[in-house]
This record gives sequence, C-alpha cells and structure tokens, in this order.
Amino acid sequence: MPNTVLIGAQWGDEGKGKIVDVLSREADVVVRYQGGSNAGHTIEIGPERYVLHLVPSGILHADKINVIGNGLVIDPIALVSEIRDLLKRGIQAAGRLWISDRAHLALAYHQAVDASREGRAEGDQKIGTTKRGIGPTYSDKMMRIGLRMGDLVSDDYRRLIPQRLEEKNRQLCAMGAAPLDSAELVAQLAEAAAFLAPYITDTIVLLNQAYRAGKNILFEGAQGTMLDIDFGTYPYVTSSNSTSGGACTGTGLPPQSIQRVVGVIKAYTTRVGEGPFPTELNDATGEFIRQQGREFGATTGRPRRCGWFDAVVARYAAMINGIDCWAMTKIDVLDQVKTLRICTAYEAHGRRYETVPADIRLLAACKPVYEDFEGWQSKTSDINRYEDLPVRARAYIDRLCAITGVPAGIVSVGPRRDSTFRLTL
Repeated sequence: MPNTVLIGAQWGDEGKGKIVDVLSREADVVVRYQGGSNAGHTIEIGPERYVLHLVPSGILHADKINVIGNGLVIDPIALVSEIRDLLKRGIQAAGRLWISDRAHLALAYHQAVDASREGRAEGDQKIGTTKRGIGPTYSDKMMRIGLRMGDLVSDDYRRLIPQRLEEKNRQLCAMGAAPLDSAELVAQLAEAAAFLAPYITDTIVLLNQAYRAGKNILFEGAQGTMLDIDFGTYPYVTSSNSTSGGACTGTGLPPQSIQRVVGVIKAYTTRVGEGPFPTELNDATGEFIRQQGREFGATTGRPRRCGWFDAVVARYAAMINGIDCWAMTKIDVLDQVKTLRICTAYEAHGRRYETVPADIRLLAACKPVYEDFEGWQSKTSDINRYEDLPVRARAYIDRLCAITGVPAGIVSVGPRRDSTFRLTL
C-alpha cells in the first residue's frame, strides 16, 4: 500500500474511522496527526462497536503500530480512560501505541475556558465547540505557554501547572466561572503521567525510521476539510489543519513521504455546530436522513445537520487536498429517497459561484443550484458486490465522481467491515 493520507472532504463525520479500519489491513503504521478528543471515529466489527477519540483506528488490528503524533492536543485523563476501555475489551496497547512527547496537553483549565467562552457567546458569536478545550490548548501552543506530553515524563508539570493556573484562574473569574485548584489538577496528572509514561516517546524518529525502512504508513485525519482552520468556513472551524498538508507538520514526516490522498465523503452532506450550510434540509427529508444515517455525534451525541450532496464543497476539498480517489460512504442511507438532489454550484446576489467563497457572509447568502436525480428505492445494505448495486445507485455514484472530477476508490453501504467495496484502491 502506498503511504496514504485519509482525510474528511466535507464538515467531518464522513465515516473516516471505518475507512481507516479497512485500509489499516494493508498498513504497517497508523498515525493520527491533528485534532484532539473532539473527534470520534466509530467502527463496527460484527456485533462490536468501538468509538475512538484519540487512539488511532489501527489499534483494532493486532499487528499494527499506532502513533499519536505531535500535531494533536491530548487530554491525558481522557486518553487513559480510552486505553483502559480498550484493555477491558481485550485490545492491548502496550508495544502497539506510541504518543509523541511533543504533543500538547489539553487540561482542565482549557476545558473550563472553552466552556465559559461558548456559554457566554450569543447568536452568531457561538462556534459550536465540543467544549473539550481544543481551541484554548492550540492557542496556548501558539503563545508558547503550553505543556507537552514530555512534561509529564520529566515531572515539569508539577512546577508549571501552578504558574499557568494562576493566569487561567484570573481569566475564568473574569468570565464569571469558578477557579480551579492546582493541587487537585497536579494530583490528577500524576496518576495519568504514571499510566502514560511507557507510551510516550520521540515519535518523529520512530516514524522516520519506519518510512526509511519502507513501512506502509496510513495518516489518519480528524474532522473535515471544511473545518480546517485555514481553508474551512472560518470562524466556524476547528483549531488545526485537518487537510492533507497537516499530515507533515503533525507527524514530522517529509512531504515526499505522502504517496496518495484518499478523501472520505458521504453520499449526502452533514455538519455539526454553527455556520453556513448551503444544502441544509430543515424539513422531513433532512430528518429522515438524520434518523436513517444515525447522524448523531460520536463524541457529543449532538444531532447533525443534514442536506443534499454538495459538489462545490467536494470539488474544493479535492483541489486543496490533492485527492486521488473518493471513499464514498452511506449510500444505503438514501435507499428509500425517491428524488435525490446534487448541488452543482451556488448563486448569490446575481452571481454564480463554482467554488467555496472565503467570505462567510457571502457563503451564508449562497443558494444551491441543484441537479435532480432519480433514486433507486431498493435496499443496498445487504449487497456484498459493487456490481450488484442497483443501476441507479451506480449511476448516482458515477455522477458524483464526474461532477467532482475524482474517481471512486471505495464505496460503503453500511457501518460493518464487510459492507465495503474496493474499486480502484
């Protein structure tokens, strides 16, 4: 398998966890390169359902090395809980999971600041964060006052936490929130540090050694292209580079190590949180798609906003990520829909737009230009060969590929491992 970056090509929640699980079979190393515990990847294996937040999805394969890269922000308490849950289910992490000593710590005071800011915001000032402290942690990283996983190993956190918390408590009190106790936070981190210490290492060296040895590497992205801090629907975005370019800065591997980019897209579009969403369906069809697709956040349980497939977004994602092929998910969710719609362009203020505008107010004013498509209205979730899909389902997939200019490499008709068809991949 060529070294592959797998990214979400919409607003996240495209089904990346399942596709990573499928591609992991051919990889030697699976590495997460950005985001934090605000991302949830759901994988179903037979009757078992796993929701992973920080641990790479390759952990479900016993013979893979899994790396949490330097580009992540890590809640150490949540990570300990996630590893322990896996151990209870018979999934071993020792010798198979490594954590970058350069990854930053998302701590209780980051979460408190995040929740206070979001709670005080009104109207279009709300971002719709998960309140997991991701933004404030990345902010501290850029301000050069963050703590890193290596500080847990060196015990520097015992000295640094009281210093940082003094300023954070002033900030919390100014926002009307309760201050935090540094002794309590240090005690919590001491327990987490003891548990995580065997996993923490210089993953930059580990990954580059694997690359030079010819190992197959799978880069696992979180969130989606339209949530990228630079290229997404700013300010309604996450706090990291969720696009393919983030794979290098989030791991320490050179650009030439990337040989293929796979974009994951749903056969329709969803987003969670605030912000413009041109193809959103605030009607019975949107609710039907939500229920059929189980469109509720794996991390928060929040209902996702649902809409028709947005080819403008998909083309934009293909352009900036250099996507070689699509992994198209949730075809089966549309089985009972009589007439499907595909957004091929936007219109606003008398102009036509073929790409996503940077101006968030302009995007909010955009109306989709639709192409209607007759649905197949037959069950696909029990089909196990691409050739056996209904003719109209295959025609719909072909049309999405033609409009976006990217071929399909994987097609999925359900959450299980065996409901996945490999085409060009």
